[in-house]
Amino acid sequence: MDAGRSVTIGQSEFRCPCHACAFFHSREEEYELLLPFAKEGYQSGDRMFQVVDKEHRDERRRRLSTSGIDLEKAESAGQLEIRAWEEAYLKGNRFDQQAMLELVESVLREGRSKGFPVTQIWANMEWALEDFPGVHDIVEYEARANKFLPQYPAFVVCTYDLNKFSAPVVMDIMRTHPQVIIGGVLQENPFYVPPDEFLGELSRRPM
Repeated sequence: MDAGRSVTIGQSEFRCPCHACAFFHSREEEYELLLPFAKEGYQSGDRMFQVVDKEHRDERRRRLSTSGIDLEKAESAGQLEIRAWEEAYLKGNRFDQQAMLELVESVLREGRSKGFPVTQIWANMEWALEDFPGVHDIVEYEARANKFLPQYPAFVVCTYDLNKFSAPVVMDIMRTHPQVIIGGVLQENPFYVPPDEFLGELSRRPM
């Protein structure tokens, strides 16, 4: 792992690996902060794996292109992959957390085996608001991801719109990420709970 490699988001510089939840109030706010992050990854030769609402995929491509990323070049080199929710989290019109964990780890494993210095994942998480089986497993999924993410040179940002998620869900999401982005500031998360401890707590909650 390239333990010395750091990545910049906003005014903050963090070393990999990093698994951050990012809270925004609008898509514009999300792009303002994360487009420079994506461009830095592109210029550094990192692998970029992004998951978006299919309704926003064209906008994502346009925004990446206008930020200075050569989409055709990056995609043909295997450096950039943009998937819709239905090709990742909601494959088969349901959320299978185990399948998604396997997909994420396979992306990280492939990025490392192909020699990319860092794998950068930018995932929009509003799929969890859709009416599909399994979506309520999102918090358990985020906790379980922490079991393997530290093993890879990865910078993972899971984005959440504060206008759409309830306060209890936001609190649980915050507790499953070692780092957090609030108000455009990336920082170590004082509320983070290690995965085994959090999953134990989750199992004791009333159904």
